[in-house]
Amino acid sequence: MSDFAKYVDAFTPAEVAKKVKTLGVSKANMPFLQLLVLSMMAGAFISFGAMYYTIAMTHPAEAYGAAKMLGGLAFSLGFILVVIAGGELFTGNNLIVMALAKRQITLLCVLKNWSLVYLGNAVGAFITVYLVFASGFLDGAHHAVGATALKVGLAKVDLSTSEAFVRGIFCNSLVCLASWMVYASRTVMDKVFAVIFPISAFVAMGFEHCIANMFMIPLAIVASLNPEIVAVSGVSADALQNLNLSGFIANLIPVTLGNIFGGTIMVGMSLYTVYLYGRDDD
Repeated sequence: MSDFAKYVDAFTPAEVAKKVKTLGVSKANMPFLQLLVLSMMAGAFISFGAMYYTIAMTHPAEAYGAAKMLGGLAFSLGFILVVIAGGELFTGNNLIVMALAKRQITLLCVLKNWSLVYLGNAVGAFITVYLVFASGFLDGAHHAVGATALKVGLAKVDLSTSEAFVRGIFCNSLVCLASWMVYASRTVMDKVFAVIFPISAFVAMGFEHCIANMFMIPLAIVASLNPEIVAVSGVSADALQNLNLSGFIANLIPVTLGNIFGGTIMVGMSLYTVYLYGRDDD
């Protein structure tokens, strides 16, 4: 391979596996303050993508598939910001199990990283919910934006536990595959295109992402407190019974567990088995 091709062509899967393993060690040993701030940033970034999605899905035409795809493309903004601007995202960090499997970090390191990043993502998302409310964002298009936010969150809390869990598996399988392709990329544009298709796909197909839900469900709860938004949404009071704190938690737990299973087992350990298991470190 020529020197030019070496710097233009994507990294091979085996090279990516080594990068992910090395990066897992770095993430697991990141200083507390740096990890917390980057996690809060990621929570806010995903919230930006969710806001963009809400706008894109307000007053869509009856073209169901096209509208869903447009919403997915808009939602990709959040993940592009995480990848390019920097951020620690819980779902992507599920891939550090590859470093754990290679015995380069301990299980305690993994759990500490996941816990802090999950908390930081939540804080970033919750702060963004408050700022979105204070900005009047939900009043856009004569409260239609708020009505969209309400219906999106309502659809999530109305899922059964098993549906939420399986949709979480599918979601983070795609998210971690997007991360894998980002690690294979060499340029900013490579990374952007690596993100867009798997992320827009999981959104369009209605899969569940725990960090995105930390923004979207609380925002829906806030929207439901405004009678004008509820009136525009056309949703009855009885239909809103699950849109509360308990409904939020009942969604978040199975989605989080599904995300962990999809990221660690379906993607992380599968790729570890293919590219790292039984091979000497180098």
